[in-house]
Amino acid sequence: MSGLLDRKLLFVTGKGGVGKTTVAAALGLAAASLGKRTLVCEVDAKGNLADVLEAEPTAFEPSEASPGLFLMAMDTEDSLKEYLSLQLKVPMLARIGPLARTFDFVATAAPGVKEILTVGKLCWEAREANYDLVVVDAPASGHVVGQLAAPQAIGELVKVGRVRDQTAWMTDILGDPAQTGAVIVSAPEEMPVTETLELAERIDGETNVELAAVIVNRVLPELFGRGEEEVFDRLCEPAAAAGLERVVDGPVEAVLAGARLAVTLRRSRTEHLDRLRAELDPRVPTMYVPYLFTRSFGRRATGTIAESLTDELGY
Repeated sequence: MSGLLDRKLLFVTGKGGVGKTTVAAALGLAAASLGKRTLVCEVDAKGNLADVLEAEPTAFEPSEASPGLFLMAMDTEDSLKEYLSLQLKVPMLARIGPLARTFDFVATAAPGVKEILTVGKLCWEAREANYDLVVVDAPASGHVVGQLAAPQAIGELVKVGRVRDQTAWMTDILGDPAQTGAVIVSAPEEMPVTETLELAERIDGETNVELAAVIVNRVLPELFGRGEEEVFDRLCEPAAAAGLERVVDGPVEAVLAGARLAVTLRRSRTEHLDRLRAELDPRVPTMYVPYLFTRSFGRRATGTIAESLTDELGY
């Protein structure tokens, strides 16, 4: 696991609602705290990367959110402009106009074009070493496989020429586990675990990207050991609870009920974690992010998750 942040390119994905963006931002914060010049890119136009880091709204042009940490939002039209300027030596156009309409037509007629522009931009940043690490807040489970597989698929269709050359170097970067890895964010619940296992199989079978880690978010702590739980059970008895309430002069019953609920939730989710460990390839590292009891997720909460991941990674 210690090599996770030593890669050049990480694609963070997972079922919607599991905290994918927060974990991607936390990985970026963790890398920056280790002195790595880090770019975090959100691919989904509706993402909330700026919110979880309490930064200015993201744009295609990267902006520095904190020392060493840069944020950007993917835009395929801007990516096309940059490609034409850098690769084909076409001057940057102030208004892309008819070219954009042509591009939209081609992208609709030829699946994979927009994916190539997205992945190509990210691979290019990794190849040019503009950053030590690029973390991608990638699409959710249902879409990320097509994005990761696009360069390889087009490379297999086009055997010669400039398109083949352009996809070949992308495929090399994506297929090098020393440079690139996918990270699946999950949660200790039935549906996220099921989707994680299915996605892990698809990434392995349909792309050349290595699954670098699974990060399980929102894991409740185990409140009591066996001896402590026996004491807790006695405190929950009506007479003991009433006596305790007189001593502390507070709503003891509500606190005890909350603790009992936390214990029940933790243990009801354990079976899902057991299934994940049993069915996931044992070579894939698994990390756990504790449940944060907070009403909102901003920079402080993301920083707490970053510290937790840094500890798990052994840095």
